[in-house]
Amino acid sequence: MDAAASAIARAVENHGPGSVAFYLSGQLLTEDYYVANKLAKGFIGTPHVDTNSRLCMSSAVAAHKRAFGADIVPGCYEDLELADLLVLAGSNTAWNHPILYQRMQAAARQDRRVTVIDPRTAATTDLADLHLKLRPGTDSILFNGLLAWLADNKALNSQYVERHCDGLDSTLAAAREAAPDVASVAQQCDLAEQDVATFFQWFAATPRTVTAFSQGINQSVAGTDKGNAIINCHLATGRVGLPGASPFSLTGQPNAMGGREVGGLANTLAAHMDYESGADRHRVRRFWQAPNLARGPGLKAVDMFEAVHRGDIKVLWIMATNPAVSLPETARVREALARCPTVIVSDCVPETDTTAFADILLPAAGWGEKDGTVTNSERCISRQRQFLPLPGDVRPDWWLVSAVGRRLGYTAAFDYRSPADVFREHARLSAFENEGRRLFNLTGLTDLSDTQYQDLEPTQWPLSGASSRPVARLFSDGRFSTSNGRARLVPIRTILPSRQADAGSSLVVNTGRIRDQWHTMTRTARSPRLLQHRDEPFLEVHPEDLTRYGLVEGELGQLIRGSNRFVGRVRSSTGQRPGEVFVPIHWNGQFASDAIANALLEPVTDPVSGQPESKHGHASPGPFTAHWHGRLLTIKGQPRHWRTDYWSQAPLESCVSWHLAGGKIRDWPAQVSLWLGGEPQLVMADPARGVFRAARLQSDRLEAVLLVDAQANRLPDIVWLAGCFAAGALDENRRRHLLAGRDVALDDIGPVICSCFGVGQRQIEAAMKAGYRDVASLGRQLHCGTNCGSCVPELRELLESDRVESDRVEGGMALAPE
Repeated sequence: MDAAASAIARAVENHGPGSVAFYLSGQLLTEDYYVANKLAKGFIGTPHVDTNSRLCMSSAVAAHKRAFGADIVPGCYEDLELADLLVLAGSNTAWNHPILYQRMQAAARQDRRVTVIDPRTAATTDLADLHLKLRPGTDSILFNGLLAWLADNKALNSQYVERHCDGLDSTLAAAREAAPDVASVAQQCDLAEQDVATFFQWFAATPRTVTAFSQGINQSVAGTDKGNAIINCHLATGRVGLPGASPFSLTGQPNAMGGREVGGLANTLAAHMDYESGADRHRVRRFWQAPNLARGPGLKAVDMFEAVHRGDIKVLWIMATNPAVSLPETARVREALARCPTVIVSDCVPETDTTAFADILLPAAGWGEKDGTVTNSERCISRQRQFLPLPGDVRPDWWLVSAVGRRLGYTAAFDYRSPADVFREHARLSAFENEGRRLFNLTGLTDLSDTQYQDLEPTQWPLSGASSRPVARLFSDGRFSTSNGRARLVPIRTILPSRQADAGSSLVVNTGRIRDQWHTMTRTARSPRLLQHRDEPFLEVHPEDLTRYGLVEGELGQLIRGSNRFVGRVRSSTGQRPGEVFVPIHWNGQFASDAIANALLEPVTDPVSGQPESKHGHASPGPFTAHWHGRLLTIKGQPRHWRTDYWSQAPLESCVSWHLAGGKIRDWPAQVSLWLGGEPQLVMADPARGVFRAARLQSDRLEAVLLVDAQANRLPDIVWLAGCFAAGALDENRRRHLLAGRDVALDDIGPVICSCFGVGQRQIEAAMKAGYRDVASLGRQLHCGTNCGSCVPELRELLESDRVESDRVEGGMALAPE
C-alpha cells in the first residue's frame, strides 16, 4: 500500500494529476467503484478513470443520454414477459442472460411473437418466430427503414410525438435517405424482402413491443447510432416505459449499471452528473470537499492505453479486469503495460496476462468474499453478501483504495469502516441538491443503519424519500430528463464498419461469448465443469468456407491479421453466414498458445461512446499445418518443460488436460520425459502411422500420459483417462488400457452437452433412439436441461437433427424398389 501511494504521489508531483489513470471493472461492487472514482477524480484530480464497461455498454449509455437526457433504462424485466412482440437485437440471450431467457421462454403464448436480429444462428434463435440474419453492421439501416415505413404507413403515434418529443422531421428525413423502402433495406441488409416486410408489419401492429439489445448493437463503430435508431422507433410510436413496451438495454456485466451510477466512465461524474455541467462539477466538489476535482472528461479505454504507450501515463491502477486480453490490438496494449513505469493491479487471481505486467500486485477479495451492492439492468439494487472469509492479506477493493487515499493524506475523506459507510455516502450524493432534477435518487436509503443495510431487499431506484415505493418503469408520463422535459429523436445516417473483408481472401471476424465461460476466463476456466462444453478455442465458419479456404472440420485452423494469429479447432455451422467467422473472446495466454480474439481487432471506436468495434474485424483464414497432434494429461502442478506450436489447457477434477499440435517432426522416445515430467513406464510406438503413446506412473498412480497421432481424429476422448488420475493405485485392468486411452468395455459419452449433470452427446443420442424424443422426456431420463436450462437449445438442435435424419431414412426406404 505504501508503494502504491508513493508511486501516485511522485507522479502527481513530477508530472501532474493527469499522469495517473485508473482502469476499473463492471465486476466491482458499487462501493468499490464509488471509492475508486472519489479518490481518482475527486482527490488525485485525474479525469482518466475508465472501466471495462466501455467495451460492452458505453454505446447504450450514450444513446440513452442523447434520447432521454440521462442514462436511464425505462423498462423492467417484467416487460420481457408482457411484450406481445419481443425483438432481440444483437443479443444471444440464451447463453449470455440464461435466466432472462428462461423467463422469455416461460412467457410464450399463442399471440406472442419473437424476432431475433443476429447475423448468426445462435442458441437464442430457437425462440424466434422470425430470424433476421442480416449483414453485420447494417442494424441502423434496418431500424431507419422501420421508422420510414411506419411513417409511410401512418403507424406513428403523432399525438405522443407532438406532446413529448423533438426532432422527428430531421430524423425521418435521415431515415428515408438511408433506407427509403423495404426493397432498399432488404438489399442493404442482405435479407429477404418478405422477412423485412413481416418484421415491419409486426412492429406496427403490436403496441406492446420490447426491443432488447446488447453487444451486437453496442460493439460497433456506430453503436450509439444503432441504439438511437432503435429508440427512435419506440419514441415515434409512443412505446417507452409502458407495460410490455419499451427499448431495453441488456447489460453485459454483473455491475455495469452500478459503475455507471457512480461515474465509472471517463466522461461522467458520480450520481449521474456530468462534467459538461458547471453546476454538477461544483456540486460534487462541495459534497466531497474535494478542491482537486477533475475539470473535464478523461481518456476513454482505448485512448487511455494509447496514452500509456506514449508515456503520458506514469501510474496505471487496474482493478478486477484483464486488458491485456480484452482490449483490441492486444499486442500494443501489452507494449503499453511493459512501458508504463508503475502498473498497479488489484485482482483475486494472481496469474493473469495482465498481472504479469504488475509492479505492484494487490490481493483483492473475490466475489464471494465481498460485501456490498450491485445494480442490474432494470435499475434494481441488490445486496452481495459475503459468504467466504477473507484469506490472509486479502482485502476488498474499497478497503485497498481507501488505504491508499489515507496514505496520500486524505484521511477524513476515506475513513470508511465498512461498505455500509460507503453506500450511505453514495446515496447521500445522489440526493444532494437533487430536488427531482436527477432520476438517479437514493434519498430513501441515505439513513440506513448497518443492520438495515445488511438486510436490504432488492429495490429499484429512484427512491426519492424514506416512504417512497420503488418505480418499475420510467418516462411513462412522457416527461424525460432533458432540459425541456421532451425526448429527442436523433437523425441517424449510415456508418458501416470501418474495414470490410476482402472477398475471397479474408473473413469478417465476429467475436463473442460462449455458454459456460465469462470474459477472459481467468476464473471460470478454473472450473472443470465449465470447460466440459467447449474445452478448446475454436473458429466457426460456414461449410462453403471450409472448401474455399482448405479448412477441415475437427482439424486446426488459423486466422491471421498482420503479425497476429488465432489458432483453434474448426467448427462447421450453417448458422454462420458465408464469408464470416465467429471466434470466442475468452481464451488467453494462460490457457492457449494463440487464441486471443482481440488480437484480430483494430482499435476502431464509436466516435460518440468510444466503444470498440468488436463485432467486425477481418482476418485471412487457412489450415494450421501440423505433422502431429496430441493429448497430454498430467497431475496438477507438474512443471512444464516442453514447447510446441499449438497448445491449449483445461483443468480437470484430478489432472490437467492439454490439446497439442506441432509443425516439426519429433523424436518422441528421446523427448518423452520432458512431456511426462520423468521417464515413462509404459510406451507404445508405431512410427509408420505417426502414433506414439506413453504413460508415467509412480507407485502405481498415474502421473502423466501422452497420446500422439498424425491424425487428430484418431485420438481418443480423454474422459476415461482423466478418471484414472482420481483412481489412486491402478489395477491391472486400468494399466492395460492406459495407452488405448479408454476401457473398451465402457461406453464413450461423447462431447458434454449438459455441464450441470455431465451428460454427453452420445448418451443423448442413445436416449433418442430408445424413444425419448423431446426435451422434457430427455430431462426426465438423463436430467439434462433441468437445471440452468442453457443446454436446452442444443438439445432441441440434436432432436431436430435426429428427426431430419429419421425422415430422410424413412423417405429413402419408401423410394427403394421392392
